[in-house]
Amino acid sequence: MSPGLLERFDRVVAIDNLHPQIHPSAERPTALAAGVELVVGDVTDPAAWDALLAGVRPDVVVHLAAETGTGQSLAEATRHAHVNVVGTTQLLDGLLRHDALPRRIVLSSSRAVYGEGAWRSDDTGELFYPGQRTSEVLARGQWDFPGARPVAMSAATTTPAPVSVYGATKLAQENVLTAWAHSVGVEPVVLRLQNVYGPGQSLINPYTGILSLFCRLAKAGQSIPLYEDGEVRRDFVLIDDVARALLAATTAPVPGRTPIDIGSGEDQTIARAAELIAAHYEAPAPHVTGQYRQGDVRHAWADVTVAARVLGWAPEFSLEEGVTRLATWIDAQRPG
Repeated sequence: MSPGLLERFDRVVAIDNLHPQIHPSAERPTALAAGVELVVGDVTDPAAWDALLAGVRPDVVVHLAAETGTGQSLAEATRHAHVNVVGTTQLLDGLLRHDALPRRIVLSSSRAVYGEGAWRSDDTGELFYPGQRTSEVLARGQWDFPGARPVAMSAATTTPAPVSVYGATKLAQENVLTAWAHSVGVEPVVLRLQNVYGPGQSLINPYTGILSLFCRLAKAGQSIPLYEDGEVRRDFVLIDDVARALLAATTAPVPGRTPIDIGSGEDQTIARAAELIAAHYEAPAPHVTGQYRQGDVRHAWADVTVAARVLGWAPEFSLEEGVTRLATWIDAQRPG
């Protein structure tokens, strides 16, 4: 995204703490465009914002900073809440403290705010919200909700009901930002991203990036393990498409108050994604394990029609194309 930002804005400044869970070293990432000024700092530290905003008056803030591990958030709830919620409030306080209100703040949120989302009854055709799958239900191997089918997630019609600590903190982040922004005259743009993957994704983070994990397993000649029954559905959206959506959100006409869903426009089973990756590496066929993870939803995909209308954006890459781009990039990385 940074080359696009450099083309649209006179100055681009990034603040990042270069957390070791994501970055193998504290050095400037080689993929960061040369024209981007990097400030190493923690978004939860008010001193970091004071130092930055003493010399920067942003026109647009693109807020990407977050802890994102769904499973990890269950065991490290304080860390996720501190970064995702308090980190956002520190940004907002800093902007007011330094009289540096931007024209717009673009927030990368998550489909995790929806939880299981809405399902439609086979008998009545009515929508309902089944809520979180309990430990007892998962232990019985009851993966779906009997007598119902899922529907696409849309901010215009789907009520948020997060089933993970991570999702709850992202919804709180959205609410804090929008309440603050509308009070002080800043335009908030919230993008709810589906499962983002692609070149540049951290290969050392054990809590996110299922497709990069699948690639590493298949590349090593291993069979990819599939949780539940392998029929979990996800909306895998390539980072190239997400970057274009974020860029569009920085300059598009005021989009109103409804969050915008960003996805690939198609839903795929985990098994299908694993099969594509296994075929690329000529690895053994994936296998179903029956394991499950607390906080995971059964199915998730986005209705992207609002993004097309408001941002003039549409996804360009299919899963097949994206898997090839991801695997090619992984193959080019140095061992270790």
